[in-house]
Amino acid sequence: MAIKGARPNTRQISPHLIVRDGQRAVAFYKQAFAAEELYRSEMPSGMGLHAQLRLADSVILVSYEHMQQHPEARVRAPETLGGTCVLLALYVDDVDTWFERALAAGAVPTMRPADTFFGDRYAWVTDPFGHIWALATVKETLSPEQITERISRASA
Repeated sequence: MAIKGARPNTRQISPHLIVRDGQRAVAFYKQAFAAEELYRSEMPSGMGLHAQLRLADSVILVSYEHMQQHPEARVRAPETLGGTCVLLALYVDDVDTWFERALAAGAVPTMRPADTFFGDRYAWVTDPFGHIWALATVKETLSPEQITERISRASA
């Protein structure tokens, strides 16, 4: 969707997050991840919503789950599905601070921050709408061989 000031970069993938409560989702993403609202379109009834948000260097789209409108598409919110098949990765300057910020906004801790064999400090949170976010801060830049060596040591 080409909306002046809110067009995604045509050379990147922009996730389209399906949620049951678009108003609440937009507010959460602003508070938890410092998202900037670029565009919002609401149905006159207030029931539906489509929004475009800038989150870091990406654009994410947030839409209300319209189960009756396009049943053949089988597009559902994680709450409806009972899980999600996508992990959204966000690199940040301080994973511990961003993890706590997300929790304060209403996210649930899924994996607490920890240093990993692949060189990142890494954590997962599940947002109030069932989407899982991987938060990471690069601590070490490693070669593929170093990562393989660390995996071997960890699994020995």
